[in-house]
Amino acid sequence: MHGTIESAAKLDALRARATSLPLEQFDPGDPELFRTDTFWPYFDRLRREDPVHYCKDSMFGPYWSVTRYNDIMEIETNHSVFSSASSLGGITIRDIDPELRRESFISMDPPRHAAQRKTVAPMFTPTHLDNLALSIRKRSAECLDNLPRGEVFDWVDRVSIELTTQMLAVLFDFPWEDRRKLTRWSDIATTIPGPDGLVATEDERQAELTECAGYFARLWKERIEQPPKSDLLSMMAHGAATRDMDAKNFLGNLILLIVGGNDTTRNTMSGSLDALSQHPEQYRKLRENPALLDSFVPEVIRWQTPLAHMRRTALADFEFRGKQIRKGDKVVMWYVSGNRDADAIEKPYEFIIDRARPRTHLSFGFGIHRCVGLRLAELQLKIIWEEILKRFDHIEVVGEPKRVYSSFVKGLETLPVRIAA
Repeated sequence: MHGTIESAAKLDALRARATSLPLEQFDPGDPELFRTDTFWPYFDRLRREDPVHYCKDSMFGPYWSVTRYNDIMEIETNHSVFSSASSLGGITIRDIDPELRRESFISMDPPRHAAQRKTVAPMFTPTHLDNLALSIRKRSAECLDNLPRGEVFDWVDRVSIELTTQMLAVLFDFPWEDRRKLTRWSDIATTIPGPDGLVATEDERQAELTECAGYFARLWKERIEQPPKSDLLSMMAHGAATRDMDAKNFLGNLILLIVGGNDTTRNTMSGSLDALSQHPEQYRKLRENPALLDSFVPEVIRWQTPLAHMRRTALADFEFRGKQIRKGDKVVMWYVSGNRDADAIEKPYEFIIDRARPRTHLSFGFGIHRCVGLRLAELQLKIIWEEILKRFDHIEVVGEPKRVYSSFVKGLETLPVRIAA
């Protein structure tokens, strides 16, 4: 108990710092703020006092923060000034060594972006999703039926990771027995190397990504020699815009699809149980009326915001909201802040599963880069909760989640839970 009081006091002190620190010292991209879940008051203050904010010194170098909902939409749709191109730094606050940059369709600008994106889009058509729904339900039921009763287990590992990894294996037609490699590569792709990270150095990170590339190159060779099939790898192997990708573009698109299919759904699946645990009255409302799942799902996606930001690079000098952004400047659009903007979302700090307009959120991005797999993510979340509500009166969260050390992926590493015997 004493440790809990101590940690609560520490968190209060961290949050209090956001009100006392001069704005010019703000570094909202510090991953430690996300690991401790203490970033909220920083963004509240930025939206209020300095919605387009310049941080001149951080572990990621200087960058602009755009924190209001409508401003984010404006930056995101202005491709003539704000570029996603990997050659300029790509889509995350962290700069990658130019030698190691890998192009993917999310880190391309028009018109090249559309051609590669269209190659994988058929995976997410309504007809294909209807077919996938059957297998998602079967795997969800098996996963839930195998959970222990009356003992503490990690929801992230046993449910969120397992189900999203199975889904990825299906989407890629990836060898089933090796499917956890996909989880590992997804985590490696976004981790920050260091003494407490998944890997200690950038060299170790690159070695594992090279292993990923080698494994998929073998599968790619198989797909090219086979007639076209309906998995993502086959679609790219036979697609006019993707079949001749160079090695870096190939790995870039693989990592994009792996992270997009893994991290976002996994973290929303974990975040949904965490959110209901913190809001028992909403959990009760959902149990009494499962039809609310249609609005619960987008509300959870807003609430969790599984990717905290996207980044752009200025192609020219540009004045925005009275601030002078220079050519080459890094501009970070904080989805996590826009999703708590009271000017765009009513009562944004309340978790309301029957919200009138639950799809007003930025979690999937906006405009041409809006997440290609968003309907699949929503479908997975809806089905798992349909199956949970059929089986369990209550799933109890019995401890604090451990959060990811990242200001890009906003997720839970562990979530201890118990289901009554």
